[in-house]
Amino acid sequence: MNYEVLIVDDHPLYRLALKGAVAAACLGSELFEADSVAGLFDALELHPRVDLLLLDLNLPGAYGFNALAHLRGSRPELPVIVVSGSDDPATMRRALAFGAQGFVSKSADAAAIGRNVQAVLRGEVLRPAGLMPAPQTGAETGAEADAMEIAQRMAQLTPQQFRVFGMVCAGRLNKQIAHDLQITEATVKAHMTLILRRLGAANRTQAVLLAGRLAGDSSDLRPLPEGIE
Repeated sequence: MNYEVLIVDDHPLYRLALKGAVAAACLGSELFEADSVAGLFDALELHPRVDLLLLDLNLPGAYGFNALAHLRGSRPELPVIVVSGSDDPATMRRALAFGAQGFVSKSADAAAIGRNVQAVLRGEVLRPAGLMPAPQTGAETGAEADAMEIAQRMAQLTPQQFRVFGMVCAGRLNKQIAHDLQITEATVKAHMTLILRRLGAANRTQAVLLAGRLAGDSSDLRPLPEGIE
């Protein structure tokens, strides 16, 4: 059976390696690629019937699990395999908890990647071998529940709202966002009103802090001071 597979990673050599592994495992399938969050959304618009997405966890602009959480809302039918150089148990557990059907370490060989791809295309949800649920204290359980609630809010954003929000997280001004997306500043402000409402945030800073709860590494989050747009 021929499939359509989208591979999203900002490193050209690793993207090439993923393409080779997928092509070998799924002969005759059509492969698409993107190197950014913007490219991811553009590719999904151009190829709405994609059967599988391989998503780099540390893709710039994805802010850790925020992009995955958003995709589970905007494209719930699309299976996602998270690809990451961070293959510790906590990261793998969170990827699955936020809706990934599989997890591939960047240290995995082509054969292992191919087997994971084939299994997910068959409809399986893959739990990495030996991965056990983490024993949690009450505080840790509460933190995970809070993160899942934030993920559910992030899933309510439209692709365009997520684009805008990603630029807000990067510290972009409204006029810069409007220029980059070729929309008006009034449209950016309208998007922000809806973003704040859907995230349950009172202002931009609070919204970015919520994103930081799903980001893992929040060093790339640069909210503007309130009142500066």
